[in-house]
Amino acid sequence: MPHTNRQILLAGRPDGAPTAAHFSLVEAAVPQPGPGQVLVRHLWLSLDPYMRGRMSAARSYAKPVEIGGVMVGGTVGRVESSNAEGFAPGDLVLGYGGWQDYSVARPAELRRLDPSVAPPATALGILGMPGMTAYTGLLEIGKPKAGETVVVAAATGPVGSLVGQIAKLKGCRAVGIAGGADKCRALVDEFGFDAAVDHRADDFPARLTAACPNGIDVYFENVGGRVWDAVAPLFNDFARIPVCGLVSLYNATTLPEGPDRTPQLMRAVLTRRLTIRGFIVWDFAALESDFLRDVAGWMRDGAVHYREDIAEGLENAPDRFIGMLEGRNFGKALVRMAPE
Repeated sequence: MPHTNRQILLAGRPDGAPTAAHFSLVEAAVPQPGPGQVLVRHLWLSLDPYMRGRMSAARSYAKPVEIGGVMVGGTVGRVESSNAEGFAPGDLVLGYGGWQDYSVARPAELRRLDPSVAPPATALGILGMPGMTAYTGLLEIGKPKAGETVVVAAATGPVGSLVGQIAKLKGCRAVGIAGGADKCRALVDEFGFDAAVDHRADDFPARLTAACPNGIDVYFENVGGRVWDAVAPLFNDFARIPVCGLVSLYNATTLPEGPDRTPQLMRAVLTRRLTIRGFIVWDFAALESDFLRDVAGWMRDGAVHYREDIAEGLENAPDRFIGMLEGRNFGKALVRMAPE
């Protein structure tokens, strides 16, 4: 039995963009499972934008990580030892063990995984929280109808890429917004979007307008900022806007410069009868079995595809996380912690 549990702790709260100095890599003893608990060796760690919010002490939908606490995160792992009925060494499980090699958990905190159904790491991506975010946000709030135009920002990420593919399955025109020619090319060639627009282009608003000749009926918001500024004038009457994330604003320390545009936004909400709703994926926890059934079925049929962006080793998690916030990842950001 190993004696060392490497952990990455929150060393300080960022004022702006996080840096390597906000994380510390330490070694601790491997925790021992108590009655009704299991010890899990982490094989995969998920990196997600919401973690930036947990580094802040500002009020949010979940408690922040305490200074000196282990960074939060979803994990796929292997049971090393078990004091819980129904779990045995060798079982693969999905949990929330955080940025460390080992964790202990109770059965209610774990979901057993069958590697014959899908690769275990997909439980952190297309068959996990990001996939369910795309599925529930689009279908429950966006409510796409055949023939409508669905636009999604951060479209090559694990949420955005699935949003566009589900929109296509529902008979919609899917338009993705991403950064760079390679990502835009993949949206069309790999994920089957009808069009892709590079938000880094000088004439980005004009390109988006050209890609949406019939306006926008559903906009899945992941970014905010100048992307929102280009999208908003194109909303059709009764457009629906699921607000999943605002990654362009996560490191902001002040309000954007310029006049207060809240009255302009509220006028559009009124006159175009817009529906704007923020959501957290577990608002729709009751739909998890529907999500797993549908998306796993689409995967088997080859109707949806996914990409993974993998870093090797826990020590590289901070750099990869910082890069993800800057848009340097291409697909679901993961850290491989140990061989499966």
